[in-house]
Amino acid sequence: MEKEKIEQFLKIFEIEKNSSPNTIASYHCDLSQFQKFLEEQYPETPLHRVDSYHIRDFLAYLHTAGYNPSSIARKVASLRSFFKYALRSGWISTNPCSSILSPKKRRGLPQFMTTKEVEAVLSLPGGGRLGLRDRAILETLYSTGIRVSELVSMNLDSINFVEGIIKVKGKGGKERIVPIGDKALIAIREYLEKRKSFFESPRSDLLMNREALFLNNWGGRLTVSNVKKLVQEYIRKAALKRGVSPHSFRHSFATHLLERGADLRAIQELLGHASLSTTQIYTHLTTKRLKKVYDKAHPRA
Repeated sequence: MEKEKIEQFLKIFEIEKNSSPNTIASYHCDLSQFQKFLEEQYPETPLHRVDSYHIRDFLAYLHTAGYNPSSIARKVASLRSFFKYALRSGWISTNPCSSILSPKKRRGLPQFMTTKEVEAVLSLPGGGRLGLRDRAILETLYSTGIRVSELVSMNLDSINFVEGIIKVKGKGGKERIVPIGDKALIAIREYLEKRKSFFESPRSDLLMNREALFLNNWGGRLTVSNVKKLVQEYIRKAALKRGVSPHSFRHSFATHLLERGADLRAIQELLGHASLSTTQIYTHLTTKRLKKVYDKAHPRA
């Protein structure tokens, strides 16, 4: 399985599917891992000789190595896409993945924060340029429920301060309009006012991106890993111990809206979910919580 063919597939896949850099990186990782497995276990096996036995042996290896079903399912999806393209390109005559089934994913309930926990995290950033930036990031994540990847792609013109909305580019490049609350807008305004001094400093010649909304220490656009790291640090400082992650702001956003009577389809649109079934997981969260309240409060529960 040649590296050149993997690279060719990834380039076409990115164009055809309009995939995000994270998706491409994941596919590259999965296919490179399978290639390495073949080189170690089945040396000198050309691409057209790969069959379902090799695929199943690879999946057995992943299972033995302790990969969870979700990770294995993703790797199966990567292999399926690659070999489908390989068949279409004439590199192989039969698709070795045609009889391969994906393992069933264990779908756990997402971790969310209570309103008090959210307030505890939001109160932590300081008043300097970076502190104001971090506060604006945290307020925006909770106010809109957008993904971290969507947040870092925001530009200055993504925000309409008058109408209180932001323009978000989601998965597959799909754009949607999301309302944003006053507290988040105030935090963003305060950050932008402080950010002006950065452009006037001697370091301004190092700026890589003047359009990006949220900048790093050197004036470039923040990355997903940058934001995840800084959010995780505030979560640690708030001493939240329940497996809370940066993505928990998104889960908290949806859960708190649903608890306060928001329509499930409206939440689906706000989150940018393609299917309502993806959003319905939040009904399990609220039902579970209501059951606890019922058991505690009802005299005959």
